[in-house]
Amino acid sequence: MAKRAGGDKWLFYITVVLVGAGLAMVFSASAIMSQEKYHSPYTFLIKQAIWAVLGIGFMLLVSRINHALYKSPRFIYSILSITTFLLVLVYFIRDSHHTHRWIRFGDLFTLQPSEIAKPVMVLFLAWFLSTRLDKIGKWSTLWRAGVIPLLFATLVVFEPDLGTAVVLVGVTAMMLFLAGLPWKYLFGSLGVAIPILAAFLIFVPYRFRRILAFLHPDADLQGAGFHINQSLIAVGTGGVAGRGYMEGVQKLFFLPEAHTDFIFANIAEETGFIGSIIFVVLFVAFGYFGLRAAFRSTDPFARLTAFGITMTLILQAFFNISVVLDLLPTKGIPLPLISSGGTSLFFTLISIGILLNISRKVD
Repeated sequence: MAKRAGGDKWLFYITVVLVGAGLAMVFSASAIMSQEKYHSPYTFLIKQAIWAVLGIGFMLLVSRINHALYKSPRFIYSILSITTFLLVLVYFIRDSHHTHRWIRFGDLFTLQPSEIAKPVMVLFLAWFLSTRLDKIGKWSTLWRAGVIPLLFATLVVFEPDLGTAVVLVGVTAMMLFLAGLPWKYLFGSLGVAIPILAAFLIFVPYRFRRILAFLHPDADLQGAGFHINQSLIAVGTGGVAGRGYMEGVQKLFFLPEAHTDFIFANIAEETGFIGSIIFVVLFVAFGYFGLRAAFRSTDPFARLTAFGITMTLILQAFFNISVVLDLLPTKGIPLPLISSGGTSLFFTLISIGILLNISRKVD
């Protein structure tokens, strides 16, 4: 009888398939633009492939490191200090369109600290909460658990990057709930968070225009509604089986960010409903095996870490796909393991390495 593959093996297989498919779709979505900008169709593909190889290498390395080593306060406070420094440093580096999201080293290498903040925040919360499970309902525990996520989310939201800040806050709330936080505290926090989120949406002009475009996508086809309308055209013209690989039309300078935030629209256009569903199933399967590892673990730190890493990836995928399908207002969140972006890919793979180690221990 064939030996059953453990959850860590399935997580590894799914990750490799998603990364490989992501490289193929990045090339398809960026080749024409890359040729126009860099006089080579392979520029974005090569950059993404380098990050993929490095990321998978580190993922395999990290998967062999006992996750218990991350419980050290010295380790936790060191990565917190480095990440906070990088999140502050970007404010002294102005990027395009008045944003402060990247630290650039020439044209070929960039570092996006907000992508580092996600796994670092998960490790901090897992460490902190696992040592205070019997005190989770006390104010002294809640404010100390919340100060780092709120600091990270505040620094990120003013870059500005509201989408990533929402992911940070959402994952924090889910980890607190898993740790045993009573419902009344979650509802109370939600009551505070909703008006703050509404203020960031309503009183920032470009975000408010996106809300209006979401509610009335046909009202401003060449303005605020341009992104989502071009995305829906790509999704709609894909049909059941798609136009075929490399045959998409919307990426030809119609669909903005076709290789990053809207890459799922290109996937839908070229692979159709069938291909899109396959990608969704892969993310669902990843979520299943990741959560299985979390809930099978008897170590509170491992359980919280596996849960946080899994939900960070799944929540991002949910937001990205929902935006492409006009189920949520437009926001800049990459599709994990798929979208072009070296920092996102590299640190997502390192996070998965930690998840693989936890999964191996419980299978």
